[in-house]
Amino acid sequence: MHASPPPPDEPGIKLREHSYDGIQEYDQRLPNWWLYTLYGAIVFWVAYWFVYMIAGLVPADGAKIDAEMAKIAAVKMASSLDVANDDKFWEMSRNPVFVDAGKQTFNSLCIPCHLPSMRGKAEIPTAVGPDLTDYAWLHGGTPKEIYVTVSKGVIAKGMVAWEPVLGQKKTAEVVAYVLSRHQPGETITVQPPQ
Repeated sequence: MHASPPPPDEPGIKLREHSYDGIQEYDQRLPNWWLYTLYGAIVFWVAYWFVYMIAGLVPADGAKIDAEMAKIAAVKMASSLDVANDDKFWEMSRNPVFVDAGKQTFNSLCIPCHLPSMRGKAEIPTAVGPDLTDYAWLHGGTPKEIYVTVSKGVIAKGMVAWEPVLGQKKTAEVVAYVLSRHQPGETITVQPPQ
């Protein structure tokens, strides 16, 4: 067996009596700076866990990445806009950036006739515009037909041609917003104009 080293000369420092492989431990309290660091890390962890995981006050990284990816997809879709492609319109209608831009345009221009709910005459019989949330369409309900209706207008009913005013991209955004209330492949009925 190894002999224990003599206790240190400093007052207040004690060694424990046991020895492992010739190593003796000090019998001292941890320094305050070390304890404050430990307790601070614990408090930080609890606060971080609450803010990010429980309260949701700060969006998680996944939500931030999804938002940025949606912006990138919106830029790509806008650069290759094909108004004759129904699938492209459905893709736009699932992109939150496109839908939000279309909602803003819809709210600034289309609400007087179609109402904020898009229900038009179905909600208020004296409203001018038809219901855009049901499955019955007056001028065709496929995405490209809706685009043509919005872009060329329905002069007989008082709807102006919006594409010359808004441009192709903003018109497509409005159509994407309208389509965001629908699902691809849903049953479409075409009603005769009233």
